[in-house]
Amino acid sequence: MDASPPISQRRPRFFFRAEDLVWLILFAGLAVFNTEKNYPAIMILLVMAVFQVAEPKVRALSSSRGQIAASAIKLALAYLLIGFTDGVQSNYYAILFVPIISAATSLELLGTFVFIALACASYLSFLLFVDWQGSELTADAINTLSLRCTFLSVVGFLVYQQAKAKREEMLRTEEAGRSLRRAEASLRRSERLAALGQLTAGLAHELRNPLGTIKASAEFMTKPATQAKPEVMGEMAGNIASEVDRTNALISRFLDFAKPLEIHAQRSDLAPLIENVVHQLDGVAEKHGVAIVEDPPGGPVEFSFDPDLLPLALQNLLQNAIQASKPGQTVIVGVYPSADQVLIQVRDQGSGIDPEHLESVFNPFFTTKPNGVGLGLALVAKIVEEHGGKISVRSEPGKGTAFDVLIPRLGPV
Repeated sequence: MDASPPISQRRPRFFFRAEDLVWLILFAGLAVFNTEKNYPAIMILLVMAVFQVAEPKVRALSSSRGQIAASAIKLALAYLLIGFTDGVQSNYYAILFVPIISAATSLELLGTFVFIALACASYLSFLLFVDWQGSELTADAINTLSLRCTFLSVVGFLVYQQAKAKREEMLRTEEAGRSLRRAEASLRRSERLAALGQLTAGLAHELRNPLGTIKASAEFMTKPATQAKPEVMGEMAGNIASEVDRTNALISRFLDFAKPLEIHAQRSDLAPLIENVVHQLDGVAEKHGVAIVEDPPGGPVEFSFDPDLLPLALQNLLQNAIQASKPGQTVIVGVYPSADQVLIQVRDQGSGIDPEHLESVFNPFFTTKPNGVGLGLALVAKIVEEHGGKISVRSEPGKGTAFDVLIPRLGPV
């Protein structure tokens, strides 16, 4: 299945956010409460508001150089605003926090220090335009200017420390995530190797019996006494042909199980599928003297599933239930939908499964049947997992077995 891109990647770059509205309200407040009704200052505040809102949406400003340029533009606009509103005595001196905080949150220590120094220097540069002879700048006023520059510096470095701690935390989180993904990948490789070893061992075990029969029959046919008896030769040749067919069937089933499954999900109604599978196995059930009873959901059960693979899984479950049942017993197929998932249940009244075997029933080549291969339930589990679902088994010796298949209604993931 094609992976859909994350929502954050599908969202258009130019979109209006809640924080954009907050910025517009704040700058509007700065403009409205301008007691001097200084129209150049109002225009500068408007430009600053627009730039603050547009900055996160301009791709060129997301790089390191872009962040430096953005902070420089904010500093220039703040300088002009203070210049148009009384210089060093401007009530808008605090606007210098905007470029300082912008630099502190996006740049390293050197960049933060440079912008703090530039902001303080630009603010104090208005002293050059003061008429010192008629000025009312007293020693207390000079101390106030120095305190303002100190506040700018303190806030700038505090924001830098917090931003640095946040960046380091994000890096640690990302590194932990990468380590976890590497560990998960290693675990999956180990599981695949273990599964491959288990499959190989199981296949070798299953092939040993027919190969032994073939070898024994061939050796028996080479004996002079056997060659003088055409009927015995024919019997040995039949044994060889039968075991070759059995081996070929075993290898074919193994290859069918081992190859990757491709889920081609379609949104369909499950009820007709259940009816069709039950109809296909009516003859098998009748031969065993077993009745198949449906527990219908009472209406359509529509969701996304593979119309070829899901019936195959249900056929395997029903066949196992029929084979485990005695004549006169009943196999029940139930469908129980909910809002987010569908439960398909196949239960019989047979002899049940021994408790020590419950954890192994879905393992490849595990079987308690004399002529079984042990790939049926393993294939069922594989199909269910590819649909994003889960399969479980409940059994009580002497009372029967129930297989529960849970499949999400959203389809395979």
